[in-house]
Amino acid sequence: MCLADNVKMHGLVPSAGVTSAAKPLWSACSEHREATAFAAPKRKRPGGGTYKIAHIYFKNTLENNDFCVISGLMRELNTDLVHIVRLAVAEQTEDVRLYAARMVRRYRSVDPELAAQLEHCLKRSPARGQSPLRREEAPYTASTLPVDSDSRLSLLKSFEMDAKAEEPLLPPDLRLNLLQLVEERKRIRELGAKGLQPTRSAILVGPPGVGKTMTARWLASQMRLPLYALDLTAVMSSLLGRSGGNLRAALDFAKRESCVLLLDEIDAVAKRRSDESDVGELKRLVTVMLQEVEQWPSTGLLLAATNHPELIDPALWRRFDLVVNFPMPEPNAVWKAIRRFLDEDAEKFEIWQDILVKGFTGVSFSDIEREIKRFRRALVLTPISPKELVADLVRRRAAEVDGTSRIDWALELAQADLLSQRTISGITGVSRDTIRKHLKTEKNETKSGKEASV
Repeated sequence: MCLADNVKMHGLVPSAGVTSAAKPLWSACSEHREATAFAAPKRKRPGGGTYKIAHIYFKNTLENNDFCVISGLMRELNTDLVHIVRLAVAEQTEDVRLYAARMVRRYRSVDPELAAQLEHCLKRSPARGQSPLRREEAPYTASTLPVDSDSRLSLLKSFEMDAKAEEPLLPPDLRLNLLQLVEERKRIRELGAKGLQPTRSAILVGPPGVGKTMTARWLASQMRLPLYALDLTAVMSSLLGRSGGNLRAALDFAKRESCVLLLDEIDAVAKRRSDESDVGELKRLVTVMLQEVEQWPSTGLLLAATNHPELIDPALWRRFDLVVNFPMPEPNAVWKAIRRFLDEDAEKFEIWQDILVKGFTGVSFSDIEREIKRFRRALVLTPISPKELVADLVRRRAAEVDGTSRIDWALELAQADLLSQRTISGITGVSRDTIRKHLKTEKNETKSGKEASV
């Protein structure tokens, strides 16, 4: 179809020149194309008023009647606008400036007026350092954190080094394993003299809320190293190959730094390659992880964490120097956690300590902390008593266990002599007759045992 046919088909008439709105686009394309501009006459809008539609037809010097529409470049402008807003909402001030500077370079030949305005804004408001939110998580080196090339979002989260980080509440054997990691860093020269390296990587396995992330922070604090965590929301991309590139960029940065890198929820990027539901991109991520874990330098520590070990590719397990299993809190650890989270209010719940331990058995540290903080807020804001708070906890927990466990709870409450049998029956669902019968049976068994020992 010739150029004249295009004009006739679209009902356009030649204009004497290019419209002001199209001039930037004209100048950008004119380097490679001969162009003729046509402007549509004004047409009535459905709701009233008029609008003018402009099309530019370009005739390629190498091809016949090549057609180009302004909307392509408009979509690019829209994409830039979305990225700028996303960075601004996240208060990533420096990233906004970097992206704006990139736009100045890109649009200088396409739209000089827009580029000049952006450049004027950058010069008028010089960089003043990071915003308060980013300063709280400032990296410890002069290196710039890697970012996704499109969104400009940081691929890593950084955490302030806390020399007073609380030690996680862990079983004795697990605690000893972690203390050895710290000791290896302190005596790295002695290990080197024997031809040995400190532990370079470890994977932390356990249910949610048992202290895996807290352990990573504590280890970084003890080793006096900065802590970074992989940001999966920024790393994962819908573009083919981009996720793998982002992952490698984040890992390369951490390898150059002497730091602790935490790959939380590693099962999201290291799934079994035999999983038919996953696309090839995710399988390539596993390959990247296999290579990087094996080559991790001894100057840093790579930590991975997962709640779903069954999802991780078997080959990856062999790459980690150490596997650390985190169990659910034991009663002794629960007692310590309650005391820690109650803080200055611990004395108010002193007589209820054993009941609380019973109530939080089988519960993660994060759930215990959330419940205890709810207790403390209620004490400040309402006239509720510790007794009522504990009774409410028992009522909710009793509803989650079987009949035998409820009877055990009821007997412990009755033996503690802190609540009446009527109240105990009401919150546990165990009848008063059942409570009395079991108490009597236990009393007789205790008496018989004493007589037999005599």
